[in-house]
Amino acid sequence: MSDPQIDGDDGDGDDGFDAGNTALAPTAAAVLAHIVTSIVDNPEAVEVDASEHRGRVRLDVRVGPGDLGRVIGRRGRTAQSIRTVVRAAATRDDASADVDVEFIDD
Repeated sequence: MSDPQIDGDDGDGDDGFDAGNTALAPTAAAVLAHIVTSIVDNPEAVEVDASEHRGRVRLDVRVGPGDLGRVIGRRGRTAQSIRTVVRAAATRDDASADVDVEFIDD
């Protein structure tokens, strides 16, 4: 299984963000990437992007169209659980995080 593409990864193997995203929420992004790649059928298609939005860290996770339902879950329960865990991980980064799930349209 390969690592998901995390936007800002400089390819030096440390799976951290480059200087532009260092202060955002690297722990929360890593937790999000790990959880999502664990539940999807196509982990190579998972992409996590971190940005700042209204004083909070916004983590966008993109998955293949066939995996969107797996990440959302029944009645959105899986997505809500992922958000809860990622928000807890973001406290380790001294940040507040929001998670948005999108699918990659090929």
